[in-house]
Amino acid sequence: MKTAISIDDDLLQEADLAAQLLGLSRSGLFAQAVDDFLKRHREEQMLRRLNEVYAGKAAPAEKRLLSAIKARTGRAVQDRW
Repeated sequence: MKTAISIDDDLLQEADLAAQLLGLSRSGLFAQAVDDFLKRHREEQMLRRLNEVYAGKAAPAEKRLLSAIKARTGRAVQDRW
């Protein structure tokens, strides 16, 4: 699909040079850039949502389990070093 965008001249020149160095067309470079941006944005949204979910207080059973895991991990690290 064709579309028109407005972009600063200096940025366009830099993009054209990058596309040439990478062996891409200008359209290919912009398509890849937008794809990369959107993937990163989705990952950030997912991380933000996971942080929201896990920001809540842990249940008592979870706290005990985490304490046991930390204790075992700590001993394992101390034994190795």
